[in-house]
Amino acid sequence: MHITTSLKALVIACVLCAASSSALAVDSVSAEVGTGNKSQLYRVGLQWNMDQSWMRSDKSEIWGYWDLTGAVWRGNQFENRPGATQSFGDIGFTPTLRWQGLNHQGVYAEAGLGPHLNSEVYDNFGRRLSGHLQFGTHLGLGYTTVSGLDLSMRVTHFSNGGIKQPNNGVNLVLARVGYKF
Repeated sequence: MHITTSLKALVIACVLCAASSSALAVDSVSAEVGTGNKSQLYRVGLQWNMDQSWMRSDKSEIWGYWDLTGAVWRGNQFENRPGATQSFGDIGFTPTLRWQGLNHQGVYAEAGLGPHLNSEVYDNFGRRLSGHLQFGTHLGLGYTTVSGLDLSMRVTHFSNGGIKQPNNGVNLVLARVGYKF
């Protein structure tokens, strides 16, 4: 799988989904790039706000969103062989909670956990994730501008939750840019 072709296809698919129906009312879009464990991840996403907030005070609240993503992974040491590569796709769905000011602008912290389906079994740099189903967790810090631009950094962990062995886990650091409509 060629990464740039796959990434273009993911971007086109997300744009078509966003434009296809007002009933789906996408609240924001995002793009991410990340690295870790001799791997790179390129991801695009669509987000829908949850209709509820928690722990609301006079200045901040915890609110959530549903994050549907498509990604392309590239491993640079497939089967732990230097120079061997692996590329595959990933579709994820991650409910995410964010602590932020009431106007949903400014600095925020967030955390998410959700399932991911990989087109191939990850086997890179001595780390193998058994099976195609994985769970992604993330912790992030970011900033949303008045105009809706959303910039953040995330630490992400993927594993299968102990469903099947081996389950070495993969850690990535991601830079994310989004736009809220």
